[in-house]
Amino acid sequence: MSHQRLDPLDEQILKLIAGDARRPFLEVARQCNVSGAAIHQRINRLFKLGVLKGSQFVLNPNKIGYDTCAFVGIYLKTPSDFDRVMAELREIPEVVECHVTTGGYDIFVKLYARNNAHLMEIIQDKLRPLGLQRTESIISFHEAFNRQMPIPDVSES
Repeated sequence: MSHQRLDPLDEQILKLIAGDARRPFLEVARQCNVSGAAIHQRINRLFKLGVLKGSQFVLNPNKIGYDTCAFVGIYLKTPSDFDRVMAELREIPEVVECHVTTGGYDIFVKLYARNNAHLMEIIQDKLRPLGLQRTESIISFHEAFNRQMPIPDVSES
């Protein structure tokens, strides 16, 4: 995995926009003491380097009717089915994260369901038909926090 070297201006820009992606470029430019064009170029460069992956509005699942958050560990029946199962998991809208992990699980997913009955439907009707050996579910009662990764200090690199 290639790490990108950040300079002090990159670091300052990332710290400003990580907390609020809607912050206007001109405001970022003023706080960084550079032109708006320079900020625009830097942000485009950070996207091209893969440092920035995107910006988005974050929905509150509870406010749109998804009251159950669950993490599901998936054990594959046949490891050679991995690519097919990954492709099919992408098609299940309630699955919002999918991770390849070490340990017992072949795949670990995060999903949202309207309630526990809907969670059971997702597992029975959408996950199990993928050809899984079994699943293990963990229901989250409450997300205590969710944050961006800290921006490393250039001086520590």
